Amino acid sequence: MTPDTTAATTQKDTRTALVTGASSGIGAALARQLASQGWDLVLVARNRERLERIAEDLRRQHAVSVEILPQDLALPNAAQVVHTWIRQHAITVDLLVNNAGAGSSGPVIAAAEHAYESLITLNITSLTELSRLFAGDMVGRGRGQILNVASTGAYQPGPYTAVYYAAKSYVHSFSLALDMELRGTGVSVSLLCPGATATEFSSRAGKADLTTAMPAAQVARVAVQGLGRRQRLIIPGLGNRLVIVLSKILPGHWLAWMVARIQKPLLLK
Repeated sequence: MTPDTTAATTQKDTRTALVTGASSGIGAALARQLASQGWDLVLVARNRERLERIAEDLRRQHAVSVEILPQDLALPNAAQVVHTWIRQHAITVDLLVNNAGAGSSGPVIAAAEHAYESLITLNITSLTELSRLFAGDMVGRGRGQILNVASTGAYQPGPYTAVYYAAKSYVHSFSLALDMELRGTGVSVSLLCPGATATEFSSRAGKADLTTAMPAAQVARVAVQGLGRRQRLIIPGLGNRLVIVLSKILPGHWLAWMVARIQKPLLLK
């Protein structure tokens, strides 16, 4: 897709956040929460029409600058496209929010050929490259923040959504390691691990939502509060924190059995 901008870049003494996967779900909720606190925004997602609607709403409600960049991060070299566009428009990104992601449900052996390639590019490759590129810029300025969105699924094997859970385990490990590497540079990495969240994510992945799914706005509110404290690990909800504690106690094969009992009935036939 061809990058585009819908508002001229302004030179203001404000903070700018780049949010990927910003057209719906947790990404859109994070954009709204950040805008309510005065952040200027660059919104990245595939769906131009949704981005335009969200951008217009945020400009009207919060009087912030909002740029849009329609870009599919599941494509090869997408991270470099985004980074180049930001440099061409002379935008300083103070906060990078790597939220874009996708899941896939069902038995691994039932997946179509090459079914997982774009999922791995989106959830792992683009997140890694965006983190590398923008962290380098931030270190050069001596300040900045990165928020990577993982999941409580990062802490356990996930039968019937195996590749997604494994990808989030990568995001978890990578984010904690990168944060340690950046200590003393003025740049920090925060990791957001929500549990089930009421968005379009599950239906797109081919399964139903849990009835206990948390509203995306609540997840975003907790995330932005954690960012304000430069909190390294952000887990919304006591129940989700308890799930993670349990995952550190039980053997992996027990966890796999438990997750399978939860996930298999959610598969959409």
